Amino acid sequence: MTRWTSAVGAAQLARQLNAQQPRPAGPGTRKPPAYRALADGVRLLVLEGRVPVAARLPAERELALALSVSRTTVAAAYEALRAEGFLESRRGAGSWTAVPAGNPLPARGLEPLPPDALGSMIDLGCAALPAPEPWLTRAVQGALDELPPYAHTHGDYPAGLPALRQTLADRYTARGIPTMPEQIMVTTGAMGAIDAICHLFAGRGERVAVESPSYANILQLMREAGARLVPVAMAEGLAGWDLPRWRQVLRDAAPRLAYVVADFHNPTGALATEDQRRQLVEAARSAGTVLVVDETMSELCLDGDRPGGELPPPVCAFDPAGSTVLTVGSASKAFWAGMRIGWVRAAPEVIRSLVSARAYADLGTPVLEQLAINWLMGGGGWEQAVDVRRAQGRQNRDALVAAVRRELPSWEFDVPRGGLTLWVRTGGLSGSRIAEVGERVGVRVPGGPRFGVDGAFEGYVRLPFTVGGPVAEEAAVRLAAAARLVESGARAGTDAPRTFVA
Repeated sequence: MTRWTSAVGAAQLARQLNAQQPRPAGPGTRKPPAYRALADGVRLLVLEGRVPVAARLPAERELALALSVSRTTVAAAYEALRAEGFLESRRGAGSWTAVPAGNPLPARGLEPLPPDALGSMIDLGCAALPAPEPWLTRAVQGALDELPPYAHTHGDYPAGLPALRQTLADRYTARGIPTMPEQIMVTTGAMGAIDAICHLFAGRGERVAVESPSYANILQLMREAGARLVPVAMAEGLAGWDLPRWRQVLRDAAPRLAYVVADFHNPTGALATEDQRRQLVEAARSAGTVLVVDETMSELCLDGDRPGGELPPPVCAFDPAGSTVLTVGSASKAFWAGMRIGWVRAAPEVIRSLVSARAYADLGTPVLEQLAINWLMGGGGWEQAVDVRRAQGRQNRDALVAAVRRELPSWEFDVPRGGLTLWVRTGGLSGSRIAEVGERVGVRVPGGPRFGVDGAFEGYVRLPFTVGGPVAEEAAVRLAAAARLVESGARAGTDAPRTFVA
């Protein structure tokens, strides 16, 4: 049985290798042999997630032609990668990328820090903001006023309260995607929505294509559901989605599902263009893949000429019937994570199947919370609350960006237009090690491998815009202290792994 789940063509790999910036050589440093430079280049692409783990590499002769080097050079580079644990091979099946057994691997998602620890620890692990007031209190009071009629029922609404389903359908229709209430199912947060979709469409052992990097909690949910994750590397910076690569993976791996965050991607902050959205839907439809689109960040545009900014059409605009695109939304990021209300928009027959399957899961979502969100969206102040959210996010982002640039000038990142996260390259240091040492100096931050599949992104951390002002400045100071400890440990050669070896 082959171990690879995707493939990298010779021309594509050659472009990525040629695009790498050469590391400056120190005085008296000899230039490495050609095979060593090639092996180091491939290893860096794997560790940074530019080439996915479990991706089949081109044959030696093909890559040699693409790079204009000898086949002997490629063969020696492949042998070096095998010796280091970054390549596995089997006769008749080819060679595919791997990570060494001792490399840090993502184990869990991102658990919230207990509230009693918040006094001594700056928590940059959870990308969520405190509740916007007075809108939370008003929403709960409005829900209590509307509760009595529902209190005389059994309280189980597997598809969601009819009033909220209608409100959500109306909101999609107002965005230019005609939607009926029968196309909506209310869930317990976006996680509940994606869990239901995975159980319906992707049984144990099914392939699911995911962005690389992607949202850590969703990756863990899919792992625990038994899915075989097929990573599709994101482009550099905020460029986002590499459509030729997506088409290749969807065609070759034939995944049952694909999961994407097109609006202010978590963790990179990238925003898919209109053309990227259209092409992604077309590629999924051609491959027979169900495309799950996570819209939880869609209302958090922080820059623009008007509140919310100008955004491309929703992905579901290119599949209005909902037969290829299943859209997942949530109130957690735009309003408050403590309000566990999410939803799915899909074709009516898909919604019926999801609702039927729900009888064996949670039966339904709490009525009071549904009433609160419906009250807000029905004219109780949703837009005003989201405007407050955007202002908080903008101020926090700008404060965090300034503080990190001042305290950690070697760290690299692009500033996104929206969302809640910075995806930061840590100047050659191990993101996992920074996360570990950071907890000792009072700042909690997730290392990059949590957002990858099988150990990629060791040279990254994710920083959310959840703190601002003096707290953001102190967070950067503590991160800088953690970075110095990691760097000094690397020089001393103790407690490996401390550095991200390029």
